[in-house]
Amino acid sequence: MPAVSKGDGMRGLAVFISDIRNCKSKEAEIKRINKELANIRSKFKGDKALDGYSKKKYVCKLLFIFLLGHDIDFGHMEAVNLLSSNKYTEKQIGYLFISVLVNSNSELIRLINNAIKNDLSSRNPTFMCLALHCIANVGSREMAEAFAGEIPRILVAGDTMDSVKQSAALCLLRLYKTSPDLVLMGEWTSRVVHLLNDQHMGVVTAAISLITCLSQKNPDEFKTCVSLAVSRLSRIVSSASTDLQDYTYYFVPAPWLSCKLLRLLQCYPPPEDGAVKGRLVECLETILNKAQEPPKSKKVQHSNAKNAILFEAISLIIHYDSEPNLLVRACNQLGQFLQHRETNLRYLALESMCTLASSEFSHEAVKTHIETVINALKTERDVSVRQRAADLLYAMCDRSNSKQIVAEMLSYLETADYSIREEMVLKVAVLAEKYAVDYSWYVDTILNLIRIAGDYVSEEVWYRVIQIVINRDDVQGYAAKTVFEALQAPACHENMVKVGGYILGEFGNLIAGDPRSSPLVQFNLLHSKFHLCSVPTRALLLSAYIKFINLFPETKSTIQEVLRSDSQIRNSDVELQQRAVEYLKLSSIASTDVLATVLEEMPPFPERESSILAKLKKKKGPGAVSVNELEEGKREGGELNGGGERGDSSAIAGSNASTPSPSADLLGLRTGPPVTAAAPSAGSLLVDVFSEAGVNDDGFLRDLEPPTESSDSLLAEGPGDSDSAPPSVVSEDPATPLPESNELLNKFVCKNNGVLFENQLLQIGIKSEYRQNLGRMYLFYGNKTSVQFITFTTTVTCPGELQSQLNVQSKTVEPLIEGGAQVQQVINIECLTDFSEAPLLNIKFRYGGALQNLTLKLPVTINKFFQPTEMASHDFFQRWKQLSLPQQEAQKIFKANHAMDTEVLKAKLLGLGMALLENVDPNPENFVCAGVIQTKAQQVGSLLRLEPNAQAQMYRLTVRSSKDTVSKRLCELLAEQF
Repeated sequence: MPAVSKGDGMRGLAVFISDIRNCKSKEAEIKRINKELANIRSKFKGDKALDGYSKKKYVCKLLFIFLLGHDIDFGHMEAVNLLSSNKYTEKQIGYLFISVLVNSNSELIRLINNAIKNDLSSRNPTFMCLALHCIANVGSREMAEAFAGEIPRILVAGDTMDSVKQSAALCLLRLYKTSPDLVLMGEWTSRVVHLLNDQHMGVVTAAISLITCLSQKNPDEFKTCVSLAVSRLSRIVSSASTDLQDYTYYFVPAPWLSCKLLRLLQCYPPPEDGAVKGRLVECLETILNKAQEPPKSKKVQHSNAKNAILFEAISLIIHYDSEPNLLVRACNQLGQFLQHRETNLRYLALESMCTLASSEFSHEAVKTHIETVINALKTERDVSVRQRAADLLYAMCDRSNSKQIVAEMLSYLETADYSIREEMVLKVAVLAEKYAVDYSWYVDTILNLIRIAGDYVSEEVWYRVIQIVINRDDVQGYAAKTVFEALQAPACHENMVKVGGYILGEFGNLIAGDPRSSPLVQFNLLHSKFHLCSVPTRALLLSAYIKFINLFPETKSTIQEVLRSDSQIRNSDVELQQRAVEYLKLSSIASTDVLATVLEEMPPFPERESSILAKLKKKKGPGAVSVNELEEGKREGGELNGGGERGDSSAIAGSNASTPSPSADLLGLRTGPPVTAAAPSAGSLLVDVFSEAGVNDDGFLRDLEPPTESSDSLLAEGPGDSDSAPPSVVSEDPATPLPESNELLNKFVCKNNGVLFENQLLQIGIKSEYRQNLGRMYLFYGNKTSVQFITFTTTVTCPGELQSQLNVQSKTVEPLIEGGAQVQQVINIECLTDFSEAPLLNIKFRYGGALQNLTLKLPVTINKFFQPTEMASHDFFQRWKQLSLPQQEAQKIFKANHAMDTEVLKAKLLGLGMALLENVDPNPENFVCAGVIQTKAQQVGSLLRLEPNAQAQMYRLTVRSSKDTVSKRLCELLAEQF
């Protein structure tokens, strides 16, 4: 950057700032500012043209006044004029003013853009940097539209100076964050990725920030960056501090770049190339080894830089979850930090170990630190560290240590900070339920929980204990006895009264034989709490009283006296009054049989997801790690929510079973050749369902031939289907589909085979074939865990009008899926008429005792029933003109979402099911297709024309069909593919 000469000191500005600072009052300051504003306005409006120095000085004064908090409504044009100056200082002040005061809707944006274009094309590196900084600071959509295509060219140009490349990379990153749809890398992708090999470390550091952001949105386009990132990381990690002197920070070579490289690698699964993976593992081992070395400096900057790289490396190891040795070493390293004198290190160690606890490889290693974590929970002074300790205890809990952990958490609850008590209560309740081998222990735990932290026990907790007691005969007597004893305490929390009222009302007869808990004693104990409770609890107790009349007729007169009292039948609360009156009348006029029928014991509740777990997922304490992160990979309860990039499945591991890595590919569709083991074990990958060994395809196409009968066409049955169970197809909508269902559906518009859905527990693969208006789909359900799926059921639904448009029949699926196994389901489809919605697939099963429930859209779209039609050029355009009614045409102009590769476009159009017609369109760059959609009711002819514009990175898609709904639907489906 050019040095500022003494003549650029702007004495007038210095005097003005001095005057402002010397003002004795706010009024004096405002008076001085108004005087200066009047002077500047007169100078700008005067007849005498101002030179560059004067403009710069006055613009600087305006900028200073603005920073003092005063509005500036003039001077913008003078600042724009400074941009055309050839002096650095004048241009710099102009850009500074614009960056701070000009908003994106200003009328001057066009003039500013022209000045920026001039500077970008000037090849003066200083001016180019100023222009790039201004674009990044303003970051408006207008600037993105103007420069998003120019900046990548500057970034990858061979003659661009390193400082400009750095600015260009960061400028592009800023524009991508504000307007991602306008920043299309396209042809520049590979050249941007290769900036990781640049000689200048500053360029690499800036470029990697850009690549990381782009990779998160388009991982496939930038996957070549993995090998380059590993190579660069290897060179840094293996280098001595003297090798990178300019980029060594307190004896740590390039710590910021190392962290960025490790973070970039977390956007991708482990490298498939053995050599690259080996090199990366070597890097991670080196980082772990260096962490054990004695520090080269006692200064905190050295340890901070060293630990930053270490924690980022551990995050990558956890993300891969495929190297048992590294995971255990990472756990041991974090264990050393648990007792470090630095609070921040202890916090980070606890947080990272929460995630490590979910891995089958490191769970046992994490458990070895249980005493240290319990001690941290009791003694840490910082509440956030105590909260992380509680999270870690929750994450490391299994059947072997559940009683110890629950006891420690209950003990801590008595003195816990109020800010985390509710979350602690939920965690104790979840752990007690999930690992309750003896349900009497569960009842004791929950009642103890209510006693210790009753104010923080939500309705979900005591609802859940009621459900479990009602559903388990073996614990009902014990629960009644325990709650009766708990109610005898002088000070009893209202939630305890609720639980006591409900359980004694249902099962008080089980302890009535003991004189110490006779019916009248039970009633008097409950009624002694009545006047201290809120209205909802009183209402519950009144219901318990009428239940007592049914269970214990000898209490009838006593209870009727209570119900008949003025405080009940004339209660100001309508609910209590109504209950008292109705219960009194019921007990007076109903016979014993009627009373027994009306007040019979509550039936068992249907099995459902624990509402406590659902609430815990939503609960966010101050700075809390989400429960999904804590439990990822160890799910045993809770509803599936369709795990995404970072798996979402959350629950608690049962017995000694653990969940394999989220990157496991059960269907063999992502990596390597298919595994063809006859009987895979729980830990192994499943067979490739799309290989010949996976499915018996004999007669597959033959069975898809249309039936010869003209009846209402039962679908052609596949091999071995004749004696199968009745189809499980219903018309009502079982559940709302997952949010990502439409995205999953769009992936199968142009293909028939692949993985439809995958999360921590389950992988669903599809293989399908269509012939005329018939189709058959094979679904493959793979259990990714080592725990059985039980009561596995699937339901295919045709919501709304789809019932009359598609005929779908599904064969029942095996209700039990062993760990690591897969089952197959056949679905037959008949297209009756054109349709736009997709059938819904609802899947329910139990994993570790908890119900899992998810709903997906089956990838059945109207284009699956295309019959390709070959046409000559003359016939095509003649038919095109015939389909000229406005409603027969659907057209869409849209931005390219992917690289405009001709071969890829052809493959997608062929995958659509139409015939791709060569040498038909006068423009060889365009694509035209023809086909007929076969339905039972009619045939729908369709023509398609796709016009790509490579320069603008845009498409125009036109579809014409003999039926308007088909044109519209095909246009919607295809626009998402290119």
